Amino acid sequence: MNSKQKAYLALCVTSIVWGTTWVAMKFGVTGMPALQLAAIRQFIGGTLFISFFMLVRKQPLPTKKQLQQLFFLSIFTFVFANGFSTWSLKYIPSGLGALIGALYPLCVVLIEYFFYKNKNINLAVIIGILLGICGIGVVFYESAFGTKTEGYFIGLLLAGIATISWSYSTISISKQKVNVNPYFGLGWQMLFGSCIMFIISYGTGNYIQIAAIPSTSWAAIAYLTFAGSIFAFVAFIYSMKHLPPALASIYAYINPIVAISIGTFLLNEHITLRLVIGTMITLIGVYLVNKAMKKQVLESLPDTEGM
Repeated sequence: MNSKQKAYLALCVTSIVWGTTWVAMKFGVTGMPALQLAAIRQFIGGTLFISFFMLVRKQPLPTKKQLQQLFFLSIFTFVFANGFSTWSLKYIPSGLGALIGALYPLCVVLIEYFFYKNKNINLAVIIGILLGICGIGVVFYESAFGTKTEGYFIGLLLAGIATISWSYSTISISKQKVNVNPYFGLGWQMLFGSCIMFIISYGTGNYIQIAAIPSTSWAAIAYLTFAGSIFAFVAFIYSMKHLPPALASIYAYINPIVAISIGTFLLNEHITLRLVIGTMITLIGVYLVNKAMKKQVLESLPDTEGM
């Protein structure tokens, strides 16, 4: 399997696994504060990553400059993006959270175009992204515009900040040369992010005792840590390193489809005509983006031998 095939496989893994994490996070935050859940999840994941590379791979400690870069990235990747998206699910449905997360590809394109002057973004890419967002909007119409619960707009604000932060972090990682193994660097970002969220959670009194965390939340933490924070993040970094950000971001279109499918299975919800129509529109958008960016992917794929 060559680098391009691995990158596309990694993109598929990211799309499917991260789609299921929306449901897992929703289960988890029903029994404990969201930032505490996110902090525990990232602390375990970060510790495992760092331990593996330092004890097994004998990786040296990053330099002071590298740690500063990783700390900066952790604020956007794991505090604002992951922490706030988890927190938003306290107030909004997981489907709506996934819908707002689906705006991420458009944010990536706009940030690249206006701030990084990326002239490779053409009309076909924009149309494809807009179709994808419209398709997600059709799928989650009732969640987005139905009955609003207490704290609804707080949830929308948190989810919006998370999406913008994730977009900025994705571009920064792809452009910033930290010169650290990306998976080792990921572990440090998780550890830094978890420490910040622990400080916020415990400093504001928004936490519960470890012994009081219910089994459902622990199960969610376990799944989010090993499937979401480790397995899917490894796949995400690989796809991000070998595909242009606009193409690597396609996974965000698929996440809500996976989320509602898993929700249908676990919550006994029915697959409706709206879901089918929304899925078709979304996949058309994915196809257009994929086709428009194909040439750029082939030209940008680096030599990954020995990685």
